[in-house]
Amino acid sequence: MEADYPARLQSVQEARGAMPNYLVAQMESIETIACPCGFTRRAFTEDVDQIATLHLLDVQEDARVHYHKKIAEIYLILEGEGFMELDGELIPVQPMSSILIKPGCRHRALGQLRVALTAIPAFDPDDEWFDA
Repeated sequence: MEADYPARLQSVQEARGAMPNYLVAQMESIETIACPCGFTRRAFTEDVDQIATLHLLDVQEDARVHYHKKIAEIYLILEGEGFMELDGELIPVQPMSSILIKPGCRHRALGQLRVALTAIPAFDPDDEWFDA
């Protein structure tokens, strides 16, 4: 480790007003809320920079097709097997499948799945759109 690292770290912290340059979330302590895909816990929603949010999503079989105009999402399937419906195409998924969903892609998950979902930039409930 560089000898001047502690001094550089202190300088960065002072420049940020002693605010840390990171956030930590304990997912099981975050309130579960209903969403169009099932139930989710959303971490890092309080980040003032709104860079990204991490969601722990438990998909229900009645997930609704939706899209985002500004948000890209990365799904990582943690548990279960099923499908992702992406612009009308069914893609089989299983644990460790990962999908990048770009803005404008109509999508939903089908099956009993547990998903780690990253929204970039941070999730905005006003950027959740439905055709019907």
